[in-house]
Amino acid sequence: MKNVDGERIRNIAVVAHSGAGKTSLIEAMLFNTGAIDRLGSVEDGTTTMDSEPEEIARKITITSSVAHCTWNNHRINLIDTPGFINFLEDTRGCLRAVDGAIVIVSALSGVKAETHKVWKFASEFELPRIVFVNKMDKEMANFSRAVGDLEKAFETDAIPLQIPVGSGDQFKGIIDLIKMKAFFLQKGKMEESDIPPDMLAEADEYRKKLVEKIAESDDALLEKYLEGEALTETEILMGVKEGSITKRFIPVTCGSATMNVAIPHLLDGVVLALPSPLEMAKIVPIKGKNPKDNQEVIRKPLATEPLAAYVFKTIADPFAGRLSIFRVYSGVLKADSTVLNSTNGVKERVGQVFYLLGKKQIPAQTISAGEIGVVAKLKETYTGDTLSDEANPLIFPKVRFSDPIISYAIAPKSKGDEEKVSTGLHRILEEDPTLRFQRDEETKEMLLSGMGQVHLEVTLERLKRKFGVEVIMKTPKVPYRETIKVSARAQGKYKKQSGGRGQYGDCYLEVEPLPRGGGYEFVDKIVGGVIPQQYRPAVEKGVVETMKEGIIAGYPLVDLKVTLYDGSYHTVDSSEMAFKIAGSMALRKAVQDAKPVLLEPIMKVEVITPDDTLGAVIGDLNSKRGKVQGVEPQAGGNQKINALVPMSEMLTYANQLTSLTSGRGLYSMEFSHYEELPAHLAQKIIAEREAQKKEKAEEK
Repeated sequence: MKNVDGERIRNIAVVAHSGAGKTSLIEAMLFNTGAIDRLGSVEDGTTTMDSEPEEIARKITITSSVAHCTWNNHRINLIDTPGFINFLEDTRGCLRAVDGAIVIVSALSGVKAETHKVWKFASEFELPRIVFVNKMDKEMANFSRAVGDLEKAFETDAIPLQIPVGSGDQFKGIIDLIKMKAFFLQKGKMEESDIPPDMLAEADEYRKKLVEKIAESDDALLEKYLEGEALTETEILMGVKEGSITKRFIPVTCGSATMNVAIPHLLDGVVLALPSPLEMAKIVPIKGKNPKDNQEVIRKPLATEPLAAYVFKTIADPFAGRLSIFRVYSGVLKADSTVLNSTNGVKERVGQVFYLLGKKQIPAQTISAGEIGVVAKLKETYTGDTLSDEANPLIFPKVRFSDPIISYAIAPKSKGDEEKVSTGLHRILEEDPTLRFQRDEETKEMLLSGMGQVHLEVTLERLKRKFGVEVIMKTPKVPYRETIKVSARAQGKYKKQSGGRGQYGDCYLEVEPLPRGGGYEFVDKIVGGVIPQQYRPAVEKGVVETMKEGIIAGYPLVDLKVTLYDGSYHTVDSSEMAFKIAGSMALRKAVQDAKPVLLEPIMKVEVITPDDTLGAVIGDLNSKRGKVQGVEPQAGGNQKINALVPMSEMLTYANQLTSLTSGRGLYSMEFSHYEELPAHLAQKIIAEREAQKKEKAEEK
């Protein structure tokens, strides 16, 4: 495949809520451009873009994939992105590497919570957008409602370039408002025709809005329009491009991806209304930093500039090795060359480079400025890294992905497979920056964290398929803490005589509560040498170790001040070990007298919910012992609830919110602080821990 001039490249992500038809639309685009010779189906699991078994089984896009096609001498690089809430961070990472987006809005459901999220991501990267109102062939499809929904949600004029002819089973084709011609699907192709007489008035009304909006952008055009002179087709086309690229309005197209209706018109719209890499560089300059002096560098999207490429996605393949998908912003990435990974300062050997068509790799000699490609087996390169010319290094800023919101404890089904689990998950983590895997030192559990339960289930399905290891998933333990409410004093005396040298340590400790978050403080108030200096650190060591183990329920003890104020020793039998044990004994006794309590972690929670489910969501948060801090209206008929909720009540919240809002709600949470656990719940946890301890003792 030849490199294409930058003016004739379009790098486009297709974004929408789950089920809106992104994969079907890209399939239709690839078919209409001749990139594939038969139209696959999501239902049958035969599409070019959804090739992972987990995607085929669930009928949703789980991981983004890349394809390319040629339309009217333009190379269009397409990225199919996930729309399911658990996988939207992948979408965000891909939007970093494109110049525009096709936003699909369903003619049935309009703008959903995920649409808001992906729109926000596109705004973050200042991307021009074109909207495709899909599913016009479905019963209850309503084009004008979808357009109204768009305007209300994003507070921008939505200007149709086409309108549908009929809807549901009466959907026949579209009217092109620029050409003022109708197009109907006949024998698999869109054929031009006159506008049906009964739709002329409606078409004229929509065209008037389009022309008015375009005339507003230019004084000369406005004067021409006000004088009653018609704008030429060229002026309208230029006006659509200007309005789209400046984001003055949203160009809207329509059709049906599965019926393959109006796809060529959408492709025309993409070429017309979305920018080339050269045009995008004028909107958002290509900026990075020189790692040598930290100075800002601006590049032009030209093959003659030094190489700068950004790796926006990694695929961990057990057979092909690591695949790095990249966008070349300047210069040329050549096969069989050496480049600098300027992010971490290592040289990488580039073997073959490829263009992608879903899973299919098409060999290339060079990937030039503005293009998207893939390279295999880079040793030290991961998502977010910059590859550059060694003599002219440059680092692009990385996308900062959201932190995981849900964690599960995992354990291998077969004993002894811990190493296989760890190795496999670390490979999967290379391709998914929103996953976290760690061993909790406190609970001794392996914890897998992600963006939702489906995200974690899919990860474990992949682990089994790719690395042959099965695990059990269970709700993780909540990291409770222990503390005290009042001051208390106690003696710890350890005396052991069993022939030969004995053991003797004696100390008096006072414990006092510190403010929440105060941590731990140890004060040595020994006077007159009642405990020699060499043994006092051992007392503290015993205190610290016991605090880690916990006293009433086996959770770490926090927020207390411990004062060593008296004691005694034996010139022969005293030792560091004896004083360490004495310190531990004194702390245990003092804490038991200091009204010990359990603390639970409280999370700061932000929930976005549609207006119609606001009451149900607030009621549910209240039932979880949550404290709603406030409600703020959001664009598009949504509300944002800010609340403080105990972590123990939020472990499976993702599923509950989906159920309450029919999948339209979103939430995020982060740790806020610790609070005292109500006594009846504390008693239950203490009893459970006692039972576990007894069980373990019996096993031994």
